[in-house]
Amino acid sequence: MTETIRVVIVDDQALVRAGLRMLVGAEKHIEVVGEAGDGEAGVALVAAERPDVALMDIRMPVLDGVQATARIAALPSLATRVLVLTTFDTDEAVVQALQAGASGFLLKDTEPDDLIRAVQAVAAGDSVLSPTAMRRLLDALGPSASATQLAGGTPTPPGADPPQEHADSTPAPDLTHLTDRELEVLTLIGEGLTNAEIADRLVVAESTAKTHVGRILMKLHARDRVQAVILAHRAGLVR
Repeated sequence: MTETIRVVIVDDQALVRAGLRMLVGAEKHIEVVGEAGDGEAGVALVAAERPDVALMDIRMPVLDGVQATARIAALPSLATRVLVLTTFDTDEAVVQALQAGASGFLLKDTEPDDLIRAVQAVAAGDSVLSPTAMRRLLDALGPSASATQLAGGTPTPPGADPPQEHADSTPAPDLTHLTDRELEVLTLIGEGLTNAEIADRLVVAESTAKTHVGRILMKLHARDRVQAVILAHRAGLVR
């Protein structure tokens, strides 16, 4: 890394914030530019400091980490990426945080070196998900998951007509600008495959697979790979 990564820490425990500041801030190319003790203060801090990465707890007073992540992801012209760092490894916590816009999900018992690598990866535009977190996201996006559910709505009962789309619902993504190969790659992303696995499946170089993924993210205006997984399911590419 040649550029300094600016980080904010959002956690309601002062001792945790202090420990993270010492650990993360000790890295040569990482600078901790602020701390917040609740989600609402964290959103305000991110808006003011415009950091590269926000380390976000889930359970906090005033505004929890999922809602704070969603607000940060919705801020216009803001490139801050959220890396959730929490004690609670539940299906609901994982899926809600990722659907809200988090680029990564780690537990607080993560090894220090792994946390530093995760911060660097998220700052570079990659996603950081353990196989367990990815599996839980894919399970939540399974055959019964509709776009309404993904947006936080109520599931459609079996046999009932799907609800009419409202102005505030999340539409299926426009895939008309993707080539046939890019549609194929997006489908594999939606299945949870890594770049190396996509390359093996398509019998191409890993660098070629990475290029396809980058173009797909750009064309779909997706923040990261996690959002691409969700978009693939919303588009009905993965069953």
